[in-house]
Amino acid sequence: MLIIKSSIFKKYPEIIFGFSTKLGLQRENPYYFNMSLSVGDDKDIVLENRKSFFNSLDLLSENVALQKQIHGTNITIIEKAGLYDDSDALITTKKGIGLATSSADCVTIFLYDPVNKVIAAVHSGWRGTVKQILTFTLKKLESVYNTSSENLIAFIGPSISQKNYEVGKEVAEQFDKKYLIPKGDKYLLDVSAVNYDILLNYSVKIENIEKSQLCSFEERNLLHSYRRDGKISGRALGVIALRK
Repeated sequence: MLIIKSSIFKKYPEIIFGFSTKLGLQRENPYYFNMSLSVGDDKDIVLENRKSFFNSLDLLSENVALQKQIHGTNITIIEKAGLYDDSDALITTKKGIGLATSSADCVTIFLYDPVNKVIAAVHSGWRGTVKQILTFTLKKLESVYNTSSENLIAFIGPSISQKNYEVGKEVAEQFDKKYLIPKGDKYLLDVSAVNYDILLNYSVKIENIEKSQLCSFEERNLLHSYRRDGKISGRALGVIALRK
């Protein structure tokens, strides 16, 4: 099994973090090491995949919180593990509970406040980015947990890169031009850069932000990509937890 780790979170032994890849349990085409129950993969296989992934991080499946992502701005404060409907960000101070976020091109952001011992996992595709789900999460951390942005540690997970993310005018016009490269009557959009700048604009220190350079579209042998593989594609999970 190959799991993507974060260099910045390795500095904090109290943090558990991992981002799954296509490689695990010798799974093969079309879904590979898939973490989603909603893409047509066999349920028992998916549950076995999840168990193996979580166990490799010293977590149990029953101690992980997952969410039904809707590309919105709903934030769920987690007190216990389980599946939560209609949510794109999870926050907890509970030790031993993993916060999982699904992706197959979309941007994911994982946050840790080492002063107040609170973590968050955010799913931010282009729709969620337009709606500022990350900003809402940062504000929630500040208002509920007294989190100071200067203390926040952030990891932006693998996602589709700008050169591979072509969008139409109706999407492009919702973003600042600095995140766009014209390509004929289309545009190339950098969603990851938008979220990176949201962190900076919220006064998160640049040295406290790690941004993965892996492109889900290009890393054919490593990462799931809906844009590349269409409906017959698996999903990755990124998970963060406070170690017990």
